[in-house]
Amino acid sequence: MFEWDLKKRVIAGILACGIVSGGIYFSKIYQPSYKTDEIYSSALDDFVNGDYQNAYYLFSKITIFSPLKPVAVYHRAECARMLNDDKSEIRQYEILFNNYPKHQLSIRSRYLAAQKLIKDKPKVAKKYFEYIIHNAPDTDYAIASEYYLGLLLKNKHEKSKIVPNSVRDDVQNYFRHYLKKAPSGKLALETVNSWLDFTKDISADDYLLMAKTCYLFGEYEKARELLNKTNAHESWALDVKNSYAMKNFPRAKFLTENGLQKNSGYVSEDDIFEAIDVYIKLSSSKSQAINRLINLASIKGKDYLLSMKCSDLPWKEKEACYNNLYLQYPHGRFSADALSNIFFAKIKSGDFENAKKIGLDHLNKFPDSNSAPMVMFWLGKISEKINDYEGYTTFYRSVISKYPDSYYAYRAYLKLSRIQGPVITSYITPQPVLYPYKYTRNNIIVKLVDLKDYDVIDELVDDDFVKSWVLYKKGDYSHSMLVARDAMEKIADKPDKYDLRWRLVYPVIYYEDIEKYAGETGNNPPLMLALTREESYFDPLAQSIAGASGLMQIMPATANEINSKFKLGMNITEALFNPYQNIKLGNYYYEFLRQNLEGHDISSVAAYNGGIGSIQRWKTSLHYNDTDEFVEQIPYPETKNYVKKVFRSYWNYIRIYNGNN
Repeated sequence: MFEWDLKKRVIAGILACGIVSGGIYFSKIYQPSYKTDEIYSSALDDFVNGDYQNAYYLFSKITIFSPLKPVAVYHRAECARMLNDDKSEIRQYEILFNNYPKHQLSIRSRYLAAQKLIKDKPKVAKKYFEYIIHNAPDTDYAIASEYYLGLLLKNKHEKSKIVPNSVRDDVQNYFRHYLKKAPSGKLALETVNSWLDFTKDISADDYLLMAKTCYLFGEYEKARELLNKTNAHESWALDVKNSYAMKNFPRAKFLTENGLQKNSGYVSEDDIFEAIDVYIKLSSSKSQAINRLINLASIKGKDYLLSMKCSDLPWKEKEACYNNLYLQYPHGRFSADALSNIFFAKIKSGDFENAKKIGLDHLNKFPDSNSAPMVMFWLGKISEKINDYEGYTTFYRSVISKYPDSYYAYRAYLKLSRIQGPVITSYITPQPVLYPYKYTRNNIIVKLVDLKDYDVIDELVDDDFVKSWVLYKKGDYSHSMLVARDAMEKIADKPDKYDLRWRLVYPVIYYEDIEKYAGETGNNPPLMLALTREESYFDPLAQSIAGASGLMQIMPATANEINSKFKLGMNITEALFNPYQNIKLGNYYYEFLRQNLEGHDISSVAAYNGGIGSIQRWKTSLHYNDTDEFVEQIPYPETKNYVKKVFRSYWNYIRIYNGNN
């Protein structure tokens, strides 16, 4: 009995020790989430403040059970890099991609480790790069890996007296693939230099690839040397741009004329268009330059020239010109625009029956073209003119439904709502820019958002709206809006107005000051917000080539005049780049324009871009029945597009922040 009691006590003791030991171990690896967040946040602060040693230590304290662990490992590698500790950096990368192979940071970590291993462990580096190409072929890391594989093979054989042809071919293939996929990539110039250093047995096509990269990086002299080794009939368009950059203008013009006449079939349409643009820039008369090139051009590029010619003609001559363009190129890149102009010319002449037929034909042939919203809107106006109530409501509603963020949706809304002027309301309710997607609270992205680890979010998510949001959080509003704008343009069926992505495309920035000075001057605050957005994308340091400066892009001479006229008492040199003073100047300038243009906002917005003298001249020289006809006939394409962009932005600010459809 005694022995049995002793055994039970021993077993109980062992179990107790096990429980205690297990408890101690568990206490070391378990962390409540709030504690993990505190440690992680402190580590981030240390990293930002340059205390990499302590940040490295704190990131190690994140428990293995936390979803933040792989990100913490990645940050430890970053700390090691900042401390120039290559061994620890590589070790952390390897821990990450070995232990978390499916994590979004795994491929990046393998790539960064491979870069570090090129010199000391080239075989391991090669294995890592090959893994990336095989397992993540559509990433930028795979493209860059092509270069590094070529470099590794080059390094391996660079001291050999005789390099096998197969090796030479492989190295060139790697370099070629990289330059084709990323001619302006971070490693592109290195690729060119490594390739030229490796062999002189290079084809004319490959020299052209290298010349393009050198041109894109502003290495014009080097590009010129490489272009000399290419086939001239394939490289002439690039040579035009490079010659222009080198200020060899006679050569640029000669190459354009010769290329259009003899070699247009060897280059892309886009290259031809760029060469034509250079030629026109160098010509004293745009119309004469276009006519000369039309006579020289073969089929390729001729439609672009005809399109430019038609756009610059007086309205009486436009229809015949666009008819000729459309008949010659019914399926070309400019055919939709040509047909929309023929359609509008019929409206101008009062031939509504044929205009309607052409408009419906346009929507059938070119439903996704840039001119489709304009055609649909004007079909509504035709229906309204002939008192077809069902027709015009259908067309106007279709514009708003299919193209909800367009200028023509704005105009259609005014028509349906029977609003006479261009202003819908002077009131919006600003809302903050938020993470652009709905989420659950356990989402790792949300966690990183809360912890303000924005750079890692950018790496984790392959989504342009998230990238835009990260840029916004960093205060780079201009770049943020460009990224979001381009991403939204790619979406065929636009999301509803409550979608958080719209706030990235149309953020409300500097609005308190805009509202204040709009109030002082009697301007419409949302309209001034829209104008500011289009002028500078809210970059207070923006400056145009002509010298327009600041948020509202005001010319110094104009600023001085407004400052004096309204007795604002500003130091203009400082005021132009001071956000608040620039907004004040811009509002007082806009008020001046309104006072001199009978209070008309459409005319005032046009004058803000094209000058008050031009607007006053157009108002007497153009023949129009209403605002829509006036806007469509503005002779300066830049000013016409500017008016549409500003009121499109105004419409979207009202739509997103004030509940209008």
